[in-house]
Amino acid sequence: MTHPMPLLGSFSLLLALALSVYTLFAGSLSLWAIAGGRQLAVAPERLRETSRRAGIASFVALCCAAFALVWAALTNDFSVDYILHHTNRALATPYKFSALWSGQEGSLLLWALLLAGYGFVLRLRHKVDITLSAYASTILSGIQVFFLLLLVFAAPPFAIVPGGVGPADGFGLNPLLQYPEMVIHPPMLYLGYVGFSIPFAFALGALMMRYPGEKWIHITRRWTMVTWLFLTCGICLGMHWAYAVLGWGGYWGWDPVENASLLPWLAATAFLHSVMMQEKRGMMKVWNVWLIFTTFILTIVGTWLTRSGLVSSVHAFAQSSIGTWFAIFLVFAFCVCLFTFFRQKDHLRSENHLESLVSRESSFLFNNLILLASCFTVLWGTFFPILSEYVQGSKVTVGPPFYNRVMVPIGLGLIFLTGVGPLLAWRSTSLRALRRNFIVPCSAILLTAVVLMIAGIRPWTEDDPTSSVYALVCISLSVGVLTAITAEFLRGANVVRTQTQRNLFSSALLLTRRNTRRYGGYLIHFGIVVMFIGLAGSAFNQSRETEMGFGDSISIGSWKLLCQSFSQDSNANYDTDYALLDLYHGGKFVTRLSPERRVYFPDTDHAQASTVVAIHSTLARDFYVVFEGRNPQTNRPDIKVYLNPLVNWIWIGVGIVIFGTAIALAPSLLPGSQRAMAAAPVSVSRRRELIGSERAVVAMATPTGEAGRA
Repeated sequence: MTHPMPLLGSFSLLLALALSVYTLFAGSLSLWAIAGGRQLAVAPERLRETSRRAGIASFVALCCAAFALVWAALTNDFSVDYILHHTNRALATPYKFSALWSGQEGSLLLWALLLAGYGFVLRLRHKVDITLSAYASTILSGIQVFFLLLLVFAAPPFAIVPGGVGPADGFGLNPLLQYPEMVIHPPMLYLGYVGFSIPFAFALGALMMRYPGEKWIHITRRWTMVTWLFLTCGICLGMHWAYAVLGWGGYWGWDPVENASLLPWLAATAFLHSVMMQEKRGMMKVWNVWLIFTTFILTIVGTWLTRSGLVSSVHAFAQSSIGTWFAIFLVFAFCVCLFTFFRQKDHLRSENHLESLVSRESSFLFNNLILLASCFTVLWGTFFPILSEYVQGSKVTVGPPFYNRVMVPIGLGLIFLTGVGPLLAWRSTSLRALRRNFIVPCSAILLTAVVLMIAGIRPWTEDDPTSSVYALVCISLSVGVLTAITAEFLRGANVVRTQTQRNLFSSALLLTRRNTRRYGGYLIHFGIVVMFIGLAGSAFNQSRETEMGFGDSISIGSWKLLCQSFSQDSNANYDTDYALLDLYHGGKFVTRLSPERRVYFPDTDHAQASTVVAIHSTLARDFYVVFEGRNPQTNRPDIKVYLNPLVNWIWIGVGIVIFGTAIALAPSLLPGSQRAMAAAPVSVSRRRELIGSERAVVAMATPTGEAGRA
């Protein structure tokens, strides 16, 4: 029996592999010839161009492969082993589409597709810098070859079930993945993971060819920021999914696979901060190269952890031998980075040195140290069970207490530097400037701490004083940082208002448009700090659990939950138990909540249970209800409730971060005099006059006079 879609998919993968191998070898040969002025049978420039076109064609081939797999899922082609194990007939269409990334083989195909997509865009924009783009394209093709080798030989997604004819129905999708966010979360996470291959390829290529200056950073800045944004969204969507689906009342449990996504995010965040040092002052070149190398390697480490079976996680794929492939690739990638660095390290000499500890440069340096310390902590905790088993013969698990004990103080230091950095000048900051810039934020910190203690947060009266102290410090510092950022906006907006006679809001908008990178960055910091406020609320979480029948109630704080009824229902995909619970606050009815517990595929041997959490959210707190099952003796539901303060501020902070990143990515508004110079030729003396007047206005409109100091 012929299977046209699997045949199309398998052929497309083989074609993509052949094209990627050609891109790698033809690109390498042409660059070797061009760099050394060597002659080939074919002109090196022509060979380089055919390499570029082959890379573009590989993207088309992978699109065909992905289409074949999705079509097999949508048409219930259970002759394909992957489709058999990850879909069924009753599965909703969006979840059939998400089967593309719900299993090991499909997710590897998605990775290869996204990598080819990024390469497609890079190769279309190759004229930005033809030689550097050729280096990056060749390096990307090497990564692409590795993933295509996996898809062809180690984890083929189009394998046919024995006998060529599958069962009448499939085993279905994991119930935990049958949630709307899981149609978005994995692609976002993969767009982040895969996207860091682009700045890695440019950095490695620039080092190989001893690229002059910092132009490679300018070329890759938007690539890196977009990729960082995708990874941020992916991580936060995963947090929300864990909160809304897993039913344990939290959003981050320091799970190894959660940690695997956090590691490259921390390294990339450090890179995005330190590249400004290289752009402004020609410093930290070695740091920047190794930060982007480390970010890429950590994306592969995370993928290796997820697929090797080394760690146990609700997020991980089944154990397989594919981990060996990743281990070999990791060693190879690290050796290439190390060899290139030592061969070209004299090209990375800093042009300036740190002049003062009280400066913008020092804040970036300490920011990097804190981010790398947190990255090392998470990496150590994640690998400690593996190392302990190897050394001692028994696996010692590192849980949330370890991470919280180490990471909370690190996080507080990060908040502090987030507020301090923008208030410091480049090179050195005077004592007068320190007093002027810090008096308002410090006053806000002290006032917030006093208000919180008056409101009832008194660590010496709490059962867990350490958590309360951390929460008090975190919220107080966060308010101080928010005050500092707001003051920076207002100071600059007031200068613009004086110059343009606009209102304050229009002036702030114009100020932001004139320097989108800087003020977009401020908004990102604002959003991160708002998220920290939400995270601090976890110190005051409360929970209760009880069995509830008709008319029974449970109280927690000033909230009361009353059971009106409980029943059962079913459809083609699952059976469900649910309860109808009325929520009261201060004796007044608020809303009706209906938590569920579902059992999927009750008529097969593959039945799986899942919870559907009911949440009532406000800005102050979440009332969170879980249907945990039924008591076998009484047949009544077991209900667990959580009162989680400030959780919504986490999701609000994520929205601000997304908005701020979009602004930072937008081009700055070209000032009027510069537009005039760009539009028409002017004399040299007139050009100097325009530039001088423009710099004066910018210096006045820039908080803390940064333009002048820079």
